[in-house]
Amino acid sequence: MTYQEEFIQFMVRSGVLTFGDFTTKSGRKTPYFINTGNYKTGAQADALGSYYAACMKEHLEEAGGADVLFGPAYKGIPLVVTAAASLYRTYGLDYPYAFNRKEAKDHGEGGNLVGAKLKAGDRVAIVEDVVTAGTAVRETIALFETIAPVKINALFVSVDRMERGTGDISALDELRQTYGISVFPIVTVRQIIDFLHNRPIDGKVYIDDAMKARMEEYLATYGPRA
Repeated sequence: MTYQEEFIQFMVRSGVLTFGDFTTKSGRKTPYFINTGNYKTGAQADALGSYYAACMKEHLEEAGGADVLFGPAYKGIPLVVTAAASLYRTYGLDYPYAFNRKEAKDHGEGGNLVGAKLKAGDRVAIVEDVVTAGTAVRETIALFETIAPVKINALFVSVDRMERGTGDISALDELRQTYGISVFPIVTVRQIIDFLHNRPIDGKVYIDDAMKARMEEYLATYGPRA
């Protein structure tokens, strides 16, 4: 079994990948939802970091490498920490990491960055959870512009929902085209459908024919037009 297939099972068993009737932040009615806030144990954090690390080990060098891993507040903070720890433990790759505060600190060392100090020319890889419209990533890019002229080489996310952004292409493709960032999801929603369709996890089928049809209809409605 590939690490992508293991990750899909892991999300289901963690109650992070769920199926039913949901409304996204953008107001779209969706038959599935990914709530990374449901990760809540040390074992889950350790496993989650291993899946990010596997994806980063596979793709980071083709994106141009990285000098610093960055996790946008808030959900990106534990992700970048556990991914960095897993990269070192599993592959012997010791990457500095950093994350931001939502509000700048005006005492002590000050500023709104914690961890590695970013400097001009640093290659940065962003570690995020699920990107829908790309708003958090754009905020991170704007933040970097106030700190140092860095080069954002890559963005790693857990799931590509394969939905349109502000135009006719996917949100991740918008980030690729607008900022020249290489974007790598651990899995895509298409991989989720293909793997879980009529395949039981612990005796339960989560994507039967009816749910598959609903998910396909959703992708047809909100997926990229180009």
